[in-house]
Amino acid sequence: TDLFNGKDFTGWVSVLPNPTTQPATPPEKVWAIHDGLLTCTGKPNGYLRTENSYTHYKLTVEWRFTKAGNTGVLVHINPNPANTPLDKVWPMCIECQGAHSHQGDFWIWSGAKVNEPMKSKNGVIMTTPSAEKPVGEWNTFQVTCNDNTVTITVNGTEMNKVTGANIQSGQIGIQSEGAALEVRKVTIEPLSP
Repeated sequence: TDLFNGKDFTGWVSVLPNPTTQPATPPEKVWAIHDGLLTCTGKPNGYLRTENSYTHYKLTVEWRFTKAGNTGVLVHINPNPANTPLDKVWPMCIECQGAHSHQGDFWIWSGAKVNEPMKSKNGVIMTTPSAEKPVGEWNTFQVTCNDNTVTITVNGTEMNKVTGANIQSGQIGIQSEGAALEVRKVTIEPLSP
């Protein structure tokens, strides 16, 4: 199933910093669609998230940087703590890192937990160099969410995995985090039981 239709933002919600703490930025200054591509300026930090929640799936994003920088895919976006607004930067979720040369790391946010030991504050760092392509070339970034396990695969190479996640469903997000990028495909497929 295509989550991005190449024409408009149907099914997506833009989440940007709280305007009481930073100057408000209209979503159209961050996200746009040109010639079937979703484009992101990378500033300010925020994300574009799905309206629907998902569980037990494989997500595929085809993206490329126009200049080396940072982005990521957020999975299992949930409100934290209970009864607080869903949309904050950064929400309770598991970030599948998309930063240049780090596609395959994880960042665990706002109360999410996994079994693997954390490094660099809240990161689970891959042990091999990223399989991403040079800046300007398209990458196929896949995230498999299977019960309490999340796996990142970059261009066909499994890069990293976390297990024992305390969240197993939620919205999916694409980060705006400092880098201009283009996305040509976002698809989701349910995993076989």
